Amino acid sequence: MRRHKRMKSEADLDITSFMNLMIILVPVLLLNMVFAQTAVLDLKLPLGDSVGSVNPEDVSIEVTIRKTGMQVVVAAGGASRLIGDIPVVDSKQNHKKLSEVLQQVKKGFPDKKDVVLLSSPDIDYQTLVAIMDTTRTFETVVVTSVVNAVLFPEVSLGDAAVIEKASVEVQP
Repeated sequence: MRRHKRMKSEADLDITSFMNLMIILVPVLLLNMVFAQTAVLDLKLPLGDSVGSVNPEDVSIEVTIRKTGMQVVVAAGGASRLIGDIPVVDSKQNHKKLSEVLQQVKKGFPDKKDVVLLSSPDIDYQTLVAIMDTTRTFETVVVTSVVNAVLFPEVSLGDAAVIEKASVEVQP
C-alpha cells in the first residue's frame, strides 16, 4: 500500500459575521444602559385654609424646617401639640432625631400615612430631599437583616410661616 502524506493546512477562522454582530450589538446595549437613576415622588399639596374641605377629626402631622432646626407638630380637632423640637447639630439638620420623633408619632397613629413638610425659603434642595427621605422610611432590623420600614410615605410640601424678628426701638 502506498501512503500519501497529505499536507494539512490550518483552517482560517472567518469572524466577519461575528464582528458585524458586535458592531451592531455594542451601541444598542450602550444606549439601553441606565447611567443615572431618577426617583420621582408623588407629592400632594396641602388642603389649605378652606373651612369646608378640612375635617376637624383628621390628624395632621407637620414638620417645620428652618435653618435653626426642625419642629414636629401634631394637630387634631383644632388643637395642635408640639411633639419634638430638634435643633441643628454641627450646622446640619439632625435626621436621626427627626426619625426617632416620627417613629413615636407613628406608634400613636399607625394608620396615618401623610405628613406635611413646611420649609422656610432659605432651606437648600438637598436638605429638603434628605428630610423627605427621612420622613418616608427608617431603617430597622427584622430577623437579622436591615430593612426600610415605612413611616409616612405621602409627603406634602408647603411654606413655613415667617418668624418676624422683634424690632427693638431705642428711645433717647
